[in-house]
Amino acid sequence: MSQAAAAFLSRDFLRYQLARVVVIIGAEAQALAVAWQVYEITHKAIDLGYTGLVLFLPGLLFILPAGHVADRFDRRQVILVCYVLQAFCSLALLRFAWTGIHQVWPIFVVLFLVGTGRAFSGPASSALIPHLVPTRDFVNAITWGSAIFQIANIVGPAFGGVLFTLPLRGRLHGAALVYAFMLGCILWFLALILSLRVRPGRMEHRAISKDVLLAGFRYVAKTQVLLGSISLDLFAVLLGGAVALMPIFAQDILHAGPRGLGMLRAAPALGALTVSLWLMVRPIHRGAGAKMLTCVAIFGASTILFGVSRSLPLSLAALFVVGASDMVSVVIRSSMLQLATPPAMRGRVSAVNSLFVGASNELGEFESGLTAQWWGAVRAVVIGGIGSLVITGLWAGFFPSLRRAGALTPEALMNKDLDETGQEVRQL
Repeated sequence: MSQAAAAFLSRDFLRYQLARVVVIIGAEAQALAVAWQVYEITHKAIDLGYTGLVLFLPGLLFILPAGHVADRFDRRQVILVCYVLQAFCSLALLRFAWTGIHQVWPIFVVLFLVGTGRAFSGPASSALIPHLVPTRDFVNAITWGSAIFQIANIVGPAFGGVLFTLPLRGRLHGAALVYAFMLGCILWFLALILSLRVRPGRMEHRAISKDVLLAGFRYVAKTQVLLGSISLDLFAVLLGGAVALMPIFAQDILHAGPRGLGMLRAAPALGALTVSLWLMVRPIHRGAGAKMLTCVAIFGASTILFGVSRSLPLSLAALFVVGASDMVSVVIRSSMLQLATPPAMRGRVSAVNSLFVGASNELGEFESGLTAQWWGAVRAVVIGGIGSLVITGLWAGFFPSLRRAGALTPEALMNKDLDETGQEVRQL
């Protein structure tokens, strides 16, 4: 097998990704069905916003225990327990659709439990990857994981839409059929996770305490490479995200209608997928920090171009570059996150990263809507892009270790920093 697919030489990694792609497709299909069902019940746009909020809240509430659980217990077992909970949630949604529900609060309760499962499984899943492949193949594994995520994100909503609209008779149609499909996806996922040979075991042997719970935050705060990369992504996406405003651009600015909106939503994912495939053939061997900063700057500049464009092809090209540049940043940040963290702390550090990523996405949509209300959609996107460029310049000065980070290896990243003269100094 070529180096481009080196990670798949590992049996457990192959099985994990086969499990993951199916369950992400199912989750994306389920999200579409939930949104449609909620809107059918209330016909209120605000209730669609609440579906995202109840999914996000558990990640905020349970960040500390989720990280500790991922390090305290076998990460494979944590994932299994979380997805058993997800199966019961999909079963509850199936029952709601089967019997015909007329209130949304039971759906919100189930979504909160779904978010709780994700809050605990996310850090455990992220921290499990280094156990599945040799260190030399880890960046390749991260790149493949990102590509698979993008593929599932493209396929999932489309497949969910097809299932939802199948002209079937009886009660098993529409949302009920999608929830049944998700239940099948989870059972597939559980079967493959159970077949993994890896047994990470307990990484953190200390009992729960304030110091243990906060160790992830403290490690990130003391490690410039991690703090710089995570916070750069937070502020760049927070300021530069234009996804929430795409309906406005499609209808009022580009006059492209619903079909144009679909194309605009697909363009960043297509760019991200393309770069993922490229990075499998041409992985990043050196200058990772400088490349990350450069790509975040390209992200900001492309966002500005999208904001000022009045041409659908130009807007699609700009969004393609937005997704492509963001994917390089994601691969580098995800690799740094695991390789610059001791195995015993990867769960807690991954939980910190999950909070930052969730905050950037959720708060980014809120920020986009708020600034668009103040300044208009075009100015909001352009100013956001300029903000991303400013943040990139500031972070290049504030975090010299990030700027000078070279190879994506534990030896080059773990517990090391660079002073202003370029000499390595111990962080912890």
